[in-house]
Amino acid sequence: MLHQSFYNPKKSYEQNFKLGPFGAFRERKDYRSYGIPQEKFLGLPVHLPFGIPAGPLVNAKFVKAAFKKGFDICTYKTVRTREYPCHSWPNVLGLEIKGDLTLKKAAGQLVASSEYTEPLSITNSFGVPSMDPDWWQEDMKKAAKAAGPGQVMVGSFQGTPGGNGSVKAFIDDHVLAAKLVKETGTKALIINLSCPNEGSGKLLCFDVDRSTKVTEAVKNEIGNTPLMLKLAYFQDQRLLRKLVKSVGSMVQGLVTINTIPATIVDKENNQALPGEGRDKSGVCGSAIKWAGLDMVRRLKKIRDEMGLSFSIVGVGGVTAPKDYSTYLKAGADAVMSATGAMWNPFLAQQIKTSLN
Repeated sequence: MLHQSFYNPKKSYEQNFKLGPFGAFRERKDYRSYGIPQEKFLGLPVHLPFGIPAGPLVNAKFVKAAFKKGFDICTYKTVRTREYPCHSWPNVLGLEIKGDLTLKKAAGQLVASSEYTEPLSITNSFGVPSMDPDWWQEDMKKAAKAAGPGQVMVGSFQGTPGGNGSVKAFIDDHVLAAKLVKETGTKALIINLSCPNEGSGKLLCFDVDRSTKVTEAVKNEIGNTPLMLKLAYFQDQRLLRKLVKSVGSMVQGLVTINTIPATIVDKENNQALPGEGRDKSGVCGSAIKWAGLDMVRRLKKIRDEMGLSFSIVGVGGVTAPKDYSTYLKAGADAVMSATGAMWNPFLAQQIKTSLN
C-alpha cells in the first residue's frame, strides 16, 4: 500500500525543503525501539541495520522525522563545500516499468507519469543541490543530535570540480567537505562517487585512480571516523575488482547501488524533465532491485576472496519487509531504502514486526 510521500513530488525542491516533510512524517508519535541495541553498523550499536540512504532526507526536519519512524540509520542528503542550485521542477516522476529494468531496457526510452503505482519505480533528477556550509553545518548538527540510542546519522558529501579542471583542487574540495561534515558530530561519513562528477564515464566511481586518491585523502583527514563510498552499478567485473582492491582496505563500507540511468520521455515522446542535459536521469525503486542484489553478491564474493572486512550496504528496490531479508541473504550487512521509504513511512516498523 502506497502512502503520501514524505517528499512531495508536486512541489519544488525549495518548497519541500521549507515546508516538508509531508504525510505521516508529520506525526509526532514516536516509533523508535527501546532497550539495548542488539545489532552493529560500522561498529556502532543499532536496533536494526536498516535506514534511508542519501537523497530524500534533505534537512534536519526530515532526518528527525525518519528517526522517530524507526529508521535507525539515516543519511543526511549529500552536501558540498559551496552553495549549489537544484535542477528545475519537476524533480521526481513516476515510471511504469514491466519487470526488471535490465540494462537493455535502460538503453532505450522510459515513459514518465505523474502517477505513482505499485510496483513502485520512479526517476529523480536534482543535480545534488546544497546549501552553503554555514547553513548546513548547523542543520546537520541538529540532525545528528536527533539520533536516539541505537540510531546513527550518516553525513553524505561530494566534491565539486573547479572551473580550471585541477585534479588537486577537486581532491582538496572532497577533503574540505569531509572536514566540515565531521565537525558536525556525525558518527559516519559517506562519499558520493555515483553521481555525475569528474572521472571517466562521468561517474567518479568508474575512475579507480581518482577515486582512490580522493578516498585516501579523505581518510587521512577524518582518521578513525568510519568512511563509506556510494557506488553505481558496475557492468565491468574487472573494474569492480580493481576498485575494491584499491580502496577496500581504507573504507569501512561500500553502499550500492545509486540508480540506473535511462532516457525519460513523456507520453508524447518529448523530453520529460526540462533543461539541457536532463534527457537522462536515474531510475530507482522496484525495477532496480535486481541490480542492487547483484552488486551485493559480487561485492561479498570479492571481499571474501581478498580477505577484506568492509561492510556492504544494499540499496535498491527495498519496498517491503521481505526485501530487507532478501538483501541480508545476498550478503548485505545493512540495508537502506529511499523510494520505498518515501511512499511507505512505516517500512522500518513493518520490518521490525516481521522479524519478531
